[in-house]
Amino acid sequence: MGEPKVVEEKVRNKKVVAKDYISGNPKETDMYLTTSSTISLKLPSDLSNSVLVKNLYLSCDPFMRGTKISDRNRLFNTFAPDAVITGYGVCKVLDSSHPNFKSGDLVWGVTKWEEYSVLTSTDSLFKIEHTDVPLSYYTGLLGMPGMTAYVGFYEVGTPKKGDYVFISSAFGAVGQLVGQLAKLMGCYVVGSAGSNEKVEILKNKFGFDAAFNYKEEYDLDATLKRYFPEGIDIYFENVGGDMLEAALLNMRRRGRIVRIEAFTVFDYYHLYSEFLDTMMPYIREGKVSYVEAIVEGLENGPTALEGIFTGRNPGKQVILVAQE
Repeated sequence: MGEPKVVEEKVRNKKVVAKDYISGNPKETDMYLTTSSTISLKLPSDLSNSVLVKNLYLSCDPFMRGTKISDRNRLFNTFAPDAVITGYGVCKVLDSSHPNFKSGDLVWGVTKWEEYSVLTSTDSLFKIEHTDVPLSYYTGLLGMPGMTAYVGFYEVGTPKKGDYVFISSAFGAVGQLVGQLAKLMGCYVVGSAGSNEKVEILKNKFGFDAAFNYKEEYDLDATLKRYFPEGIDIYFENVGGDMLEAALLNMRRRGRIVRIEAFTVFDYYHLYSEFLDTMMPYIREGKVSYVEAIVEGLENGPTALEGIFTGRNPGKQVILVAQE
């Protein structure tokens, strides 16, 4: 008698797929949900240095604006014709042929907008060692946006105690942390946001010295002069356009402008353990606050992603795909 045949377990794999390359901000209609795919819960035996993961949380981020064609300068393209949306997420490893990961590990990094993913590129995958904070934090505060804030402020902005710091789009996952890091260093911090509700949260929850609703300001140069009569030392730039022009008019001598698009956080991932050493005590001691907006279900992902570009999100937008 021969060996008993092993039956390979396959499960349905719900996915969010892009219709095509896009230009500008993504809309719900640029994506569609498919439930027809299945996936094996075991990696193919000939696939080395890879992991099979169950996606738990997916992140909606401003960089997920589309490009009309494939861009070789990007770490990955979020949108490609009839391809699953790519972005950051928190996952649980179900099977691994990679020496650095084993079944049961919790990780964060670049994944796909689907229930299960086979990840053959693991360069941007980080094992989660601290589980005494919500896992969703690794899509934001302790993930790529948090690293962007940390690197942008400390490495690029080179702050000093007493610096005057202005942050545009300060309510986003990056801006809210930059402001708090600046306050912890002893800087004077002002942020702009797109609603009065967000302005109040910046001041009352995140501890900004002041904040304003840019939609109610008609002369941004005058606005910045009102908040920074002596000028700006560090401008954390998220929006460009009229706000950038106004900030340029108000920069102090030797002032620094930190442009999110001008540096690649991937180049600084070697500082991740240093980042955690700084951030974990701040979180545990309540010195850093964080606001999330979590929607449940992969099917609600397209609406959630569109919402971050229209100001609908009341915090860092996260999609809960599955419980651990």
